[in-house]
Amino acid sequence: MPCYAFRIEYDGRPFAGWQRQANVPSVQQTLEEALAKLQKTEPRVTTAGRTDAGVHATGQVASVDLEQSWDPFRLAEALNWHLRPNPVAITACANVPDEFSARFSALSRSYSYRLICRRAPVVHDAGFVWQVRGKLDVAAMAAGARHLIGKHDFTTFRAVHCQAQSPVKTLDVIEVKDVPFHAGREVRFHLQARSFLHNQVRSIVGSLERVGAGSWAPEDVKTALAAADRAACGPVAPPDGLCMTGVGYAEDPFRNGWVEASPSQAMPSPA
Repeated sequence: MPCYAFRIEYDGRPFAGWQRQANVPSVQQTLEEALAKLQKTEPRVTTAGRTDAGVHATGQVASVDLEQSWDPFRLAEALNWHLRPNPVAITACANVPDEFSARFSALSRSYSYRLICRRAPVVHDAGFVWQVRGKLDVAAMAAGARHLIGKHDFTTFRAVHCQAQSPVKTLDVIEVKDVPFHAGREVRFHLQARSFLHNQVRSIVGSLERVGAGSWAPEDVKTALAAADRAACGPVAPPDGLCMTGVGYAEDPFRNGWVEASPSQAMPSPA
């Protein structure tokens, strides 16, 4: 059975998360039901990361074995047709080796989190950002974030019902930056690791927001981490601002497949 990989974009608001669950909509079920329109049986897909309810993605990756061979472009087109009107889209598709697994072949996962500081209600970005009405000290937040880089016991920043066997993870990248926003101020977080604990990113962002607001000093993040106690964590940030932006592999699984071109890729080179 040929194996295919997909890069997937979705709006997480209508879903109870990625993972298929009884009696509630999920991204996994939506994709599997679309695939079932293309063959006799409904396949089960494997994903790089199980996002929570309300969490978005621009770079989620999934893999699946299908009953027949497809041209990647035609497979992506057919799936996008059957995915409508759900806010889910295939933006890359490729035939990959049988041993490829979206989950087990992954070497890194990347997430971004958007936080908007302003008093007026957020209109166009509503549902995709966390709005904070007060001012935040981005430099202090970045200083606090530096205490989390490296290999640590992240029990403090782990959901109580997290099913990971160990709370020890290695956080390779955490950046806190000001980025342009049309009205107000946006703070954007970027985190990368081989894998994350349940609620780890949202717990970290919520604690760093306390640093930015002045309720915590940057060193308090280090103290909270060392406590290895969930009670030491700050408030958990809402899912709205969180987005899975990419998955890293030893080789790009889409290098020989179909990839939705960006405007810069689509433009012809100047003569």
